[in-house]
Amino acid sequence: MSDREAFYESLREKLTDTTNFPTKYLYKFIVPSKETQVKQVQDLFTKGGAVINTRKSRSGKYTSVSIHIDVTDVDEVISYYRKAENIEGIISL
Repeated sequence: MSDREAFYESLREKLTDTTNFPTKYLYKFIVPSKETQVKQVQDLFTKGGAVINTRKSRSGKYTSVSIHIDVTDVDEVISYYRKAENIEGIISL
């Protein structure tokens, strides 16, 4: 099992043990402050009801993106993380 798959399996177990679905879930990412990366993150969460907040770092090099969104189950949570990992320079928190 790859490190990435081990991470998702661990996340699946933790969420199953601690979260009652459906729920509002908080995603936090850090991306380079290029318009394209910030927009790519925002575009992942086009589902109705997503609340997206962004804040640039002091130096302006990076932007933190926080997303509150309703999810139905653990598979939906993980699917967003899998889509986000394709964005260049993204860090998931």
